[in-house]
Amino acid sequence: MKKLLLVVFGLFIIVSSFAQVDTAKSKTPFEGLDQTWYNGGDRRTSPTPFLESKYFTGTMMLDANYTYSFTNPIDNTVVGSTALGRDNETQVALAVLGGEFNYKNARGKLFFQMGTNSTVIPRDDYSPYRGQYQLPNVYRYLAEAYAGYHFDKWRGINVDMGLFVSYIGLNSYYQVENWEYQASYTSDNTPWFFNGVRIQIFPTKHLKIEPWIINGWQSYAKYNNMPGLGGNITWIPNNNVKLLTNDYWGTDTGGVPSRERVHSDNSLLVRYFNEPQSKGISQVAFSLTGDIGFEKGGGVNGFKSDPVKGPAQYFVSWMFYNRVWFNQNKFAWTIGGGYINNPGRYLVLYPTGDASPLPNPKNPTQTEGTHPFDTSPGSQFSGFDYSTNIDWMPNQSLTWRIEYVHRYASVPYFAGHGGVTSPTGYTTTAFGPGTPYPNWAPDLAHLEDRVIFAMLFRI
Repeated sequence: MKKLLLVVFGLFIIVSSFAQVDTAKSKTPFEGLDQTWYNGGDRRTSPTPFLESKYFTGTMMLDANYTYSFTNPIDNTVVGSTALGRDNETQVALAVLGGEFNYKNARGKLFFQMGTNSTVIPRDDYSPYRGQYQLPNVYRYLAEAYAGYHFDKWRGINVDMGLFVSYIGLNSYYQVENWEYQASYTSDNTPWFFNGVRIQIFPTKHLKIEPWIINGWQSYAKYNNMPGLGGNITWIPNNNVKLLTNDYWGTDTGGVPSRERVHSDNSLLVRYFNEPQSKGISQVAFSLTGDIGFEKGGGVNGFKSDPVKGPAQYFVSWMFYNRVWFNQNKFAWTIGGGYINNPGRYLVLYPTGDASPLPNPKNPTQTEGTHPFDTSPGSQFSGFDYSTNIDWMPNQSLTWRIEYVHRYASVPYFAGHGGVTSPTGYTTTAFGPGTPYPNWAPDLAHLEDRVIFAMLFRI
């Protein structure tokens, strides 16, 4: 697998080496290329920033949703999602306020965040249990926070340090940029943020090469002594094609420094019809993402079980979406889905609430819950999902979305009607020996169906 990743990375380097170094006077990366149709990108053709000056460009985003689960859990808790926090309620998922700063060649970005995402996503990082200072609280209200320096070489070189959003899994951290609201397993189970140093290199108008030195896989801190290493290569040959790869290596199992994680995430986006002024179909595009990775060492053995080295522990997934825009891109219809197979469950989101992990001397990052979800080596998990939605986009700042989602897991995983918190749904209700509910356990189901209504705003 390591050889395969090196070959993939090498092919992109070879492609970049054949690309003519850009000597144009303009130094804007990807200048003139239409990127408004991307899954995971800014759809605005003419952004209208507020509080704009020579040194600062402001941004505001608001993501609110109402989701109805057909199991109607008594504690209104969503399981296995980073997009949703509460069932059958209207919630503000994400409110972002901030902007980008530029002074001469110094640069910075600061986005503050609030809403359910500021709890849901940091909750999935267990690295702060190594050490002090409650890092999930320290960083909870920051979506992005970094600064650096821009070098006027080729189309630009940026060296930045701080907290970044991740693009492993293709979907954007900001729902207003995504074709679907509930991400498929491939995106929902891969990182939404990185903390460390990145270098963005733009040798030509069509190419970006971006190395990372980061604390770890969606982690504010390090699980062990080694940092995570990785990078992104994005190639946009023309207005209708985008190709990218994200590759990662790290040691991200708490207390098991000998266990390595390798991951490769690869996406192809193609727009195969484009008539932007049409009042019928105005454009059609698809996105295809495939991920492959493994963990090896410390009692697990990658893609093949071994009686001495341990059981197989790997990640294979894909997702595909097709989107059709109508009436000069004011309406859109998206349909798609994906698949996951993750023996060892090392990337599976833990079921929320009382089904979260117990303290475990072999994994000191597991610290909560009385009915733990089994994530031991050899535990099996696979699943699939599909969804479809309709978007109404009356202008470039606002999207109204209605979406239907079906998800399946090979083991009981999603919240059933009994919920995952307590027999009554309230965290204040006691259960277990000596209480009226001695045998209560979280109600987990193999599948879920839900409808999502969302309002997505950006200026």
